[in-house]
Amino acid sequence: MNEPEVLLADEPTGNLDAENAERVMTIFDELRQAGLTLVMITHNQELAERADRQVVLSDGRLLA
Repeated sequence: MNEPEVLLADEPTGNLDAENAERVMTIFDELRQAGLTLVMITHNQELAERADRQVVLSDGRLLA
C-alpha cells in the first residue's frame, strides 16, 4: 500500500488551477522516473503528451 507498483489516476488535475496541476504532474514525473508505472486518464491533450505512451479510446474502441 505504501509502495504500489502501479498508480491509477483518473483526471488527477481536473479540478485544479494551473499551478497546482503542474505540481501534481511534477510529482507524477518524479514517480515515473523512480520506476513507478502510472496510468492516467485525462481529456487534457497537453498533459497526455507528457506521457511515455498514450492509448486513445473513442466510442469504446481502442484507436492508438
